[in-house]
Amino acid sequence: MDGYYAFMLIATALVLMMTVPALALFYGGMSRSKSVLNMIMMSFIAAAIVGILYVAVGWSMGFGGEGTFFANPFELFWLDGVTTDNYIYVMFQMTFAIITVALISGAVADRMKFAAWVVFVPLWALLCYFPMAHMVFSCTEDSLICGRIGAQDYAGGTAVHINAGVAALVLVLLLGKRLGWPKDKMRPHNLTLTMLGAGMLWLGWYGFNVGSIVFAGEEGDAFTARFMSETGRTFANTTLATMAAILGWLVIERLLHKKATSLGAASGIVAGLVAITPAAGAVDIEGAVAIGAIAGAVCAWAVGLKFKLGYDDSLDVVGVHLVGGVVGTILIGVFSTSAGAGGVDGLLYGGGFSSLGDQALGVVVAVLFSGIVTTVIAVAVKYTVGLRISEDAEVEGIDLAAHGETAYDLHTSSLGGGGKSGVLAASTTAPASEGANA
Repeated sequence: MDGYYAFMLIATALVLMMTVPALALFYGGMSRSKSVLNMIMMSFIAAAIVGILYVAVGWSMGFGGEGTFFANPFELFWLDGVTTDNYIYVMFQMTFAIITVALISGAVADRMKFAAWVVFVPLWALLCYFPMAHMVFSCTEDSLICGRIGAQDYAGGTAVHINAGVAALVLVLLLGKRLGWPKDKMRPHNLTLTMLGAGMLWLGWYGFNVGSIVFAGEEGDAFTARFMSETGRTFANTTLATMAAILGWLVIERLLHKKATSLGAASGIVAGLVAITPAAGAVDIEGAVAIGAIAGAVCAWAVGLKFKLGYDDSLDVVGVHLVGGVVGTILIGVFSTSAGAGGVDGLLYGGGFSSLGDQALGVVVAVLFSGIVTTVIAVAVKYTVGLRISEDAEVEGIDLAAHGETAYDLHTSSLGGGGKSGVLAASTTAPASEGANA
């Protein structure tokens, strides 16, 4: 067991890295230069707020006992009764809560008040994420999605990606469009940062998926055999699905836009990782490749829907996380095998439509729960704190308006030191940014 604890320490650190700095860099590079610091700050402040709140009541609500929607928040209040050797499991689940909240921020780039985000984050974690984590991850007999419905979700297709994607859609509908969108092409200001962030997300996702293995009192040889088998399966599936998704995304991008872009490759990485998250332990490698390729292609098409339907999802959270999460969760019902973690054969393996129905119902419940709860929270914030910055602040740039800073100040001085120093602020000179399918 000592080796397992060491493994979980590494997995936990990898998942925390997925938010800070990986997601912060990924989103930051996709943002306009005048809002990159705000984008990064939204991830950092989410980590700080959600981490403390999770230790206070989040672990108790998610894993403190029975309940259809959540467990007693005060059963394990501030980890009362949790032994220190179990803190590693608390910290691991805490990192899931952090990144789920941070994912939402990409949809509201350039225009959401930082104060509104600071208020929204703890409310959404408390009322939306912690209950959803209980419904999906606790797997008690009463927990709605895992227990009563019986939907499989290895590492968070519903609780993390669908949950965050629906919340992102609700927020962008209430916030409205950015000034000038979609007429102005708001392109990424630094694709190098985005590619670096995508690579770090891929690395961190091994902690996310492979670390989600759960043991129920197994010891000795049985423990070792299952650990080696399941971690090998989830590691291989995570890798191959991501590779397939890159190819799937670039093929669709080439067909639709005549170019295969670096942003498309980075977005394909994330789409594949999102889709394989719920299915990592349930499918074999052929199923993983199929899920990745399908998710990459579907998400590449789906990010363009915002232009057709008129919702301004700045960095394509809806098109990648909501759509990718739905694809991966439902396709478990097609590609899962009884040799996998859930022990259920999907449609293509002789299991009929039963698993497919369970997966679809789990998706519907996740969408409805997140949509309703997020709407209530967002409306409350809108009519108290206010959701959106002023037009002047949006034109000037949210970095300067909210934080009093700009990301790129290039100082030059004349030779010999006799001239004035010049300051070029990239926040006022760099091109605008757009999401994954400008």
